[in-house]
This record gives sequence, structure tokens and C-alpha cells, in this order.
Amino acid sequence: MTQATQEPVRARRAAPRRGAIVVLLLASVALTVVVLLGAVPGPLGTAVAVVLPWLGFVLVPLVIGALVVRPRTAWTAAIPLLAWTVALWGFLPVPWQAGPSAGDGGLLVATQNVEAGSGTGAASARALAADGAGILAFTELDADSGSAIADELAHAYPHAYRVGTVGVWSRYPILDQESLDLGLGWNRALRVEVDAPGGAVSVYVVHAASLRPGVQGARDGMLSALGERIREDRSPRLIALGDFNAVSTDPALAGIAGELGEVRFGGVAPAFTWPAAFPAVRIDHVFQRGFTTAAARTTAAGGSDHLAIVAGLQG
Repeated sequence: MTQATQEPVRARRAAPRRGAIVVLLLASVALTVVVLLGAVPGPLGTAVAVVLPWLGFVLVPLVIGALVVRPRTAWTAAIPLLAWTVALWGFLPVPWQAGPSAGDGGLLVATQNVEAGSGTGAASARALAADGAGILAFTELDADSGSAIADELAHAYPHAYRVGTVGVWSRYPILDQESLDLGLGWNRALRVEVDAPGGAVSVYVVHAASLRPGVQGARDGMLSALGERIREDRSPRLIALGDFNAVSTDPALAGIAGELGEVRFGGVAPAFTWPAAFPAVRIDHVFQRGFTTAAARTTAAGGSDHLAIVAGLQG
């Protein structure tokens, strides 16, 4: 084959490769933009935050494709991968982290949305009490589940406070208690001060307003008000837990996350909590400050559509 005929052949072979490179570049730019939009408050940021953990299934093939097509330009696929990792850094599990424990004077807490109408509140309470938690927080309580939990825990958890759809049961004395509506107009949150091992701890239990497409102002307002309330709370040790109806990277949680750290999970799985049958998002959380170490895990309890979270706090 002469040089004159070789050049058109090389051009035809290079064309698909150039096309693939362009596609990879466009995909990298698009994914980077999507990740960055997750920081925008409002429906857009919330939507991106929900899908953000799942973008890994797109980014990994993108990086592999970039390496195969043209290794020298593989760095283009690394940009959205880096942005994705930074955005999720506080959410990603810690493979080497030990499970939650109340040893050495620590505090074990648990929280679950028991799903109103499920009729499994007592079963949830029994299962979580068997784990040895000192403080149990339940959300989405109705009259039946609240009474059933109270009866189940009456002996082992004599200190309790319930308001609206939330309640807390404690093995330790409750020193102070108050209901919080957080601007909603009716109570879906509470604060108690518990005389826990190592000293008093301020505990907030929240059941954020539901998140529905096109209607999230009530939820965002509640979470913002909770962040302001926590900012004003000077308690050296503080825990906020419950159903926040927001994933960890949702911009609506910025006020809370700016004051508290979310308790990290061990293992390699992302520790989603809802729906229990096939967990796809984590909208239940445990946040804290004032403890030197903290670890959490998810667990099934009762027949709720939410998995429970058990968290161990030390220090």
C-alpha cells in the first residue's frame, strides 16, 4: 500500500476515535456540571443530591472508556470523578471503622421512622431495646404506635417525652424538655436534655415535613430553623437524629451540617435507610458534636418502610 492510500485509511480509523474522545469530553463536562449543581439550594440541588451516590455507576465506565479510547486524555474523566468524590466525602462509608458501641462509658442511641399505620411500633422498640441503646428516638408516630412503644419500653426506659409525631425514650433521667414546631405550625420535633454517661447531652428528635415534587418549602424551612436553633444551643454535647427527609448532601441540611458532623457508617455499602425493602436513599440521620468518636450502622426493626440507625458515641 502506497503512502497516498495509507493516509485516507488512517484518517478513517482516526475519525471514530476522535468522535469517541469528543463524546467522553462532553460526558465529563456534563457530569461535572451535574455534581456542582448539587450545591444549589432548592428543588434542583435536592434532586441532584438524591441521584449523586448513584452517579458512580456512570463515572466508573466513563473512566474505563477514557483509558481504552485514549489513555493520554483519561484525565478528562477524572475531573467529574474527583468532583463526585469531594461532594460525597462526608457521606461515604469508612471500611475500616468499627461498629457502634457503648463501651467505656459511651452512649448508644437509635432512631427509626416506624411508619404510621404499620402497627409495628412495639416490635421496633423491642428490637432496638435489645441492642442496648440508652436513648431511643422514634418518628412518624401515631396514637397506636406511640402507645404501643410506651407500653413496651415502660420498664427499661422510664424517662420519655413525646410530642406530635416524634418521641424519645431514655434509660437516663430527662432534665429538661420542650416541643419544637420549627415554623411548621404544629410540632414535629422536640428537644430534651438527658443526664447521660459522661454528662448532660442535648438531644433533638426531628420528623421533617415530607418532600414532594414541587413542594418542599415546609421541609426546607424546618431544616433551616433547626440549624438556627442548634447554632444557638451552647450545649457542649449535642445529638440531632430522626427522619430529616433529606439525603446527606442535600443543600437544605447545610445549616445543620455546618454545626454538627454526621455520624459515619462502617463497611463499604452506602447505608441507605429507605425504602427498607430496597434501600435507595438515606433520609434518616444521626448528627453530633462534642463526642470524640462516633460510628453507626443500619438495621431492620419491626415492619417499617425505614431501616433504623444505631449509633455509638464516645467521649
